[in-house]
Amino acid sequence: MKLWVVFCLALLWVELQNGACQQVKRRKDVGENRIRPGGKRVKARPTTPKDGGGKGQSLLTQVLDKGRFLRLRPSTTLTPGRDMELRCKGNSIGWSYPTYLDTFNDSRLSIKPSDKYSQLILTSPSAADTGPYSCWVIVCDGTECERDHDRTYVSYIYFTDKDNLFVPSAIHFEIVYLRPDRHAVVPCRVTDPQAKVSLHREVPPEEIPANGTQVTYDPTKGFVLQSPSLEQQGVFYCKAVTKGTPQISTKYQLLYVEVPSGPPFVSLDASPESVGGGDNVNVTCTVLGEPEVDVSVTWSYPGQGRRPVHTHTSWRLVNRGISHTTRISQSVLTVEDMETIDFGNYICKAKNRNGETIVTTNIISK
Repeated sequence: MKLWVVFCLALLWVELQNGACQQVKRRKDVGENRIRPGGKRVKARPTTPKDGGGKGQSLLTQVLDKGRFLRLRPSTTLTPGRDMELRCKGNSIGWSYPTYLDTFNDSRLSIKPSDKYSQLILTSPSAADTGPYSCWVIVCDGTECERDHDRTYVSYIYFTDKDNLFVPSAIHFEIVYLRPDRHAVVPCRVTDPQAKVSLHREVPPEEIPANGTQVTYDPTKGFVLQSPSLEQQGVFYCKAVTKGTPQISTKYQLLYVEVPSGPPFVSLDASPESVGGGDNVNVTCTVLGEPEVDVSVTWSYPGQGRRPVHTHTSWRLVNRGISHTTRISQSVLTVEDMETIDFGNYICKAKNRNGETIVTTNIISK
């Protein structure tokens, strides 16, 4: 009997040992130690996606209540009146936002950089703040810095206001130029992407259908005319409706123009033509160009840096007949109490996006 008990205990001990060995082997199979090629052990880490570093993964987020964050999509709808805080990860960040916030130096907007992210804060946003908000990483090589286009993130934010379906504008009558070689935009943007918008001519009264080819509508831009023609000029407006009463946009004057694209045409005149010591002289640089193309004018003159001068710049639109509207820009350089150092060549350089033109006039003593 005793031998039988001893034999049973021995079998039980062997089984326990085998079970322990198998358990150790199973743990080792599932364990945290793996062997690299070469016999070195490395601790395996669970695979998790990196936050915000990959291309196409936005670093632009909105700060919600109680420290929660929302990664912004290409378009976002927010409620006006509630302060908006955006963050963009990185220690060197650039921002862009609707241009009028810069134009009017709006104190509601502030940008606060830090070591890990940059904040854009807009207090009491309204329908007028609807537009694209963008951030990007700035990379530097020594003193040269540039925008990293692979890490640029943008979200078009709608501040939906049922009383302002159209984004308010400071201009109550806008001019839109129609060119045969480029598309034109009637910029009646909306604050609600779900609004139904239509384009209308004032005289004769008619609706211009958006057919998806020649005329299309983009709520972030307005109505896009793909191939403008002379027949499309006139006074237009947009109409928007959601659930309530339809609302009317500002009016747009569509002008058809045919001005050859190229460097500006420049002329230079001095008045009076004959001057002497102690006289005053005005040198006028006149630039002709396309109506919607800005022109920059710079001067070079004999007494530059040593004699005081005054400059005055202005521009206006001149209608030269059907489909011929020209922008005339003028820069007037005034030299008072002419001295010997002031006589010589006066050079005007006019530049637009298509090139530059340089003209010279020589002022001699009478």
